[in-house]
Amino acid sequence: MQNLTRRELIIATTMGLLLPTATSAHQRKLPDRFEPQLVNTRRKHWMTGDIHVVPDSFFLYFMLENGMAIRYGVGVGRKGLYEPGEFTVARKAEWPWWRPTNAMIRREPEKYAKYKDGMKGGPNNPLGARALYLYDDEGRDTYLRIHGTNAPETIGSAVSNGCARLTNEHVKDLYDRVEIGARVFLYPKVTTA
Repeated sequence: MQNLTRRELIIATTMGLLLPTATSAHQRKLPDRFEPQLVNTRRKHWMTGDIHVVPDSFFLYFMLENGMAIRYGVGVGRKGLYEPGEFTVARKAEWPWWRPTNAMIRREPEKYAKYKDGMKGGPNNPLGARALYLYDDEGRDTYLRIHGTNAPETIGSAVSNGCARLTNEHVKDLYDRVEIGARVFLYPKVTTA
């Protein structure tokens, strides 16, 4: 974690960011850099309440005031499936229902065809404990999500079908902070991996 001012340290402690996290529930402990942390992004133009996903570093920033943010580790879409852009959180769901997209079923029928009628929410659901639904500026669902995962070992990698994923514990924390209408910025990948 970056050196924090006294004020930032008080904020972090109050928010529970410097306390032990629930990662002991994971089968595998995340590297410290992927645990939620209060950071100073030094980006005063990033607006409070917005979300910024930087895929090459595998970080999601939930913006606070004056460039401060809560930084979470994420997994992102694999090569050819990550879609950069600006979106709006138009819907949120706890233990969301899930159905693979038609494109997912076409790409990997052996893996996804059995779920063509959908899957109810729960611990085995690929969207995990919470989901933020990203819509475009015309109000259409993009089928991109920021969601939890039942595979925390995927945090810090590019393996998903285009969505950004956090551990279930971390997405629950983010979910409670994000308002409907929040802007989401998925930045382009710079590296080709």
